Amino acid sequence: MDIDFDVAAHQFLGEQDLVYFNNSPDTLFKVFYHLYFNAFQPGSTMDVRSRTLTNPDRRVADRIANLKENEIGYHKINSLQQDNKKLDYHIEGTVLEVELARPILPETKSRFEMKFESQVPIQIRRSGRDNAEGIDYSMAQWYPKMAEYDKQGWHADPYVAAEFYGVWGDFNVTVTMDSSYMIAATGILQNPQEIGKGYIDEGQVSRKREGKFTWKWKAENVHDFVWAADRDYVHDIIRLKNGPDIHLFYQDNEEAKEWKNLPPLILEIFDFVQNTFGKYPYRKYSIIQGGDLGMEYPMATLITGNRSLRSLTSVVVHEIMHSWFQGVMATNETLYPWMDEGYASFGSTLTQRHIYQREDNGNPFLGAYSAYFSMVESGNEEPLISHADHFEHLRNYSISTYSKGAVWLYQLSYILGKDIFFSGMRRYFNEWKFKHPNPDDFVRIMEKEAGIELDWYHQYFVNTTQTIDYGFKSVVGVGGNTTVVLQKIGRMPMPIEINIEYEDGSKEILYIPLAIMRGEKKNEFDDFKRTVYSDWPWTHSYYTLTIPQEADKIKSLVIDLSQRMADIDRSNNVYPFNTSLGIDGEEIAPAQK
Repeated sequence: MDIDFDVAAHQFLGEQDLVYFNNSPDTLFKVFYHLYFNAFQPGSTMDVRSRTLTNPDRRVADRIANLKENEIGYHKINSLQQDNKKLDYHIEGTVLEVELARPILPETKSRFEMKFESQVPIQIRRSGRDNAEGIDYSMAQWYPKMAEYDKQGWHADPYVAAEFYGVWGDFNVTVTMDSSYMIAATGILQNPQEIGKGYIDEGQVSRKREGKFTWKWKAENVHDFVWAADRDYVHDIIRLKNGPDIHLFYQDNEEAKEWKNLPPLILEIFDFVQNTFGKYPYRKYSIIQGGDLGMEYPMATLITGNRSLRSLTSVVVHEIMHSWFQGVMATNETLYPWMDEGYASFGSTLTQRHIYQREDNGNPFLGAYSAYFSMVESGNEEPLISHADHFEHLRNYSISTYSKGAVWLYQLSYILGKDIFFSGMRRYFNEWKFKHPNPDDFVRIMEKEAGIELDWYHQYFVNTTQTIDYGFKSVVGVGGNTTVVLQKIGRMPMPIEINIEYEDGSKEILYIPLAIMRGEKKNEFDDFKRTVYSDWPWTHSYYTLTIPQEADKIKSLVIDLSQRMADIDRSNNVYPFNTSLGIDGEEIAPAQK
């Protein structure tokens, strides 16, 4: 793409030369493009959605409805050809619908040439101009972008400010604009010596030019391209020993002073994340002041920068994690936003725990669990599988995708054991990077790694709103033994781990696998003896087990001491308890192996 930018009018002319490979087994008769800037117009899908959504995002609300003509965003298509043949097309809001001049057969390619003109909207949501911190241009979702076609067909979703899904490709982008601007972008700058300002030898120098200058960028194997421009950017570089180079672009003022303290933290963040989840595959990553909060893109992120160091570090960590679980995976986050935000939240929580050595009683995700429990208690929870654009309540979208998505992973470590879980996470990253994985792909990796079936876990926790609730029904001394009856109160089944402490101070783990797992996790705790009991069928509401110790020698019993299982009522997870409960006569699962 070649862009000629008019900063006085906040408009640009663009030419796009796109070679499209049809890697599917289907013949394509149409193609679709996203025209994201068209969302920033009164009456658009994003405008109406924002004004009618329950508890809408305050960054949008009714602001689009009040935009003036010179404040809106738009893409106008001036011409479009396929293999030198003029195409028929029409624009439906934020989607360009195109009838092909010739079908694209499987395993063949076709060339599309487009000329377009665009206007950058006043900063409202991720993309635009003049954000609250005075950044001139945050150029995200800024070009006519070919929609993705996969085994589910076309994904030409209208833009309502939720999530994205992009096609893997190689980008060559040139941006010609006023030479007083510094540009930060996805990819590698191809002409640093020509640019001068902040880029000679990739170092910190400054040189003014008159008129316009052209920046040339190249990015290989990415699914989007973002850039930002400001006249007051400074540019710092952090060089990691084994890569990548980290580029910081920010305004050098009092409000953004904490950016100077980021370099040692960045080194620690990347070291931890690469060791935990896999090696970052690109040569470069840019952290760019801009946008309206924090938003991830391949090889770069836009974040607001006027923050305390703790706040700045928090948003940087979260967006860096997106480079693993969205930038490199490119999951369809419109369909599976929890595989994007939830996985990033999971990784960022662990990373911040490592950096700050937080004390969290063993579970760093208590906040995520609490948010999930509050959503359950509200009575209006929507399934995790819900399309990102179609949540009825914005609060549910936020808690589901960020918090419940993180709970999904941490609870999985309870089912599989931490060592197997993290080796599975690295295997998932290494086997599925650059491939658009979906939930089934992730689950199969974890099944292979653990030798345990997990389809039930995905079905219950992702596709339904059924909840987990286990408790002690009774604990009774019988002869020289103790008989324990457990009750499954919630509809979602889980394997059960009971931590037992005896009066003499010794401890033990009692483990009850779930029958439909077709396996069991290894003992995670080398310091504790573990007794494995027979499987608990998911159909049975009760389970009885016998402990070969007298009841008065048992100090306590705790279901899931780690609190990784998302049990919605933990008040009945601990013995001793005050109320003596009987058994209701339902069939009880068999006892010890």
